[in-house]
Amino acid sequence: MKKYHVYGIGAALVDREFEVEDSFFEHESIQKGIMTLVDGESQDTLLVRLMEKFGLKKRAGGGSAANSIYAISQFGGNTFFSCKVANDEFGDYFVQELGDLNIHTNLGDDREDGVTGKCLVMVSPDAERTMLSYLGISETLSKNEIDVEALKDSEYLYLEGYQVTSDSGREACIYAREIANDNGVKTSITLSDPAMVQFFRGGLQDMIGDGVDLLFANDVEAKEWAGTETVEDAIEELKKIAKQIVVTCGSEGAQLFDGEKNISIASHSVKAIDSNGAGDMFAGAFLYAISSGHDFETAGNLSSLAAATTVSHFGPRLNSDQHQNIKAQVIN
Repeated sequence: MKKYHVYGIGAALVDREFEVEDSFFEHESIQKGIMTLVDGESQDTLLVRLMEKFGLKKRAGGGSAANSIYAISQFGGNTFFSCKVANDEFGDYFVQELGDLNIHTNLGDDREDGVTGKCLVMVSPDAERTMLSYLGISETLSKNEIDVEALKDSEYLYLEGYQVTSDSGREACIYAREIANDNGVKTSITLSDPAMVQFFRGGLQDMIGDGVDLLFANDVEAKEWAGTETVEDAIEELKKIAKQIVVTCGSEGAQLFDGEKNISIASHSVKAIDSNGAGDMFAGAFLYAISSGHDFETAGNLSSLAAATTVSHFGPRLNSDQHQNIKAQVIN
């Protein structure tokens, strides 16, 4: 048995969350519902307006793959996370959080000077999240942050699609995938965001290479990649690049392909408060379950309940007791 259930690679960001009105997006010329990369000055300017108009709702460690790794750890999995933060206050906060959760990492006390990445998360009345991210030093994540021995001793490698926007981050993911392939480590990736598929498809294809063992996408990303009208047709197209597939469909549940058959997973009816982190939670719960020996249907049921619980709370993460309660309802 290998030391780690999942080895993740992704952006290390500190999220600051706000509850906003839809009119704010139009006033600030922000495209709703996606992640947009901005420079530090632009983010700071918007932060002042958000603080004045709405006030800070919550601060927490973030980043898509980081959220998934957090969930795996809270469910009881052993994890390693490769990332990059600076020697600053936000970097200290992120590293402390990893340590508190017993998530192993490449980060130590010899961090570089610079600015740790941050994300402004704006949640509208319909519970949809819109993000403006300044990657800071996280944009320079590279092969140097990969712990080869830890990766070799992992059941799964999990790649964050957002890394496609950074040349060095994309190269790090390709490097890690090649190491995984050479050492019997299963590979997985999330497409992360419709904008990544729309504007960085070639880079994502480079990260995927000849194919991955498991691919995560939401319905919009899947159909955008496949050029299809339905999720079912998208899955058929995605089989060209992945042995197994997970497509989340919001309130309509999820569609899975376990390598042999298609599986439908029902959603849970909840009052949606904040969709931020729902997809990350689904992926984390799913990876925890399958790396622990459970089948796709069980993994899907665990993930569906976990994601539903996430959207019924403000913020992308749940506490330890919530994770264990969800697990107890699905896995005996």
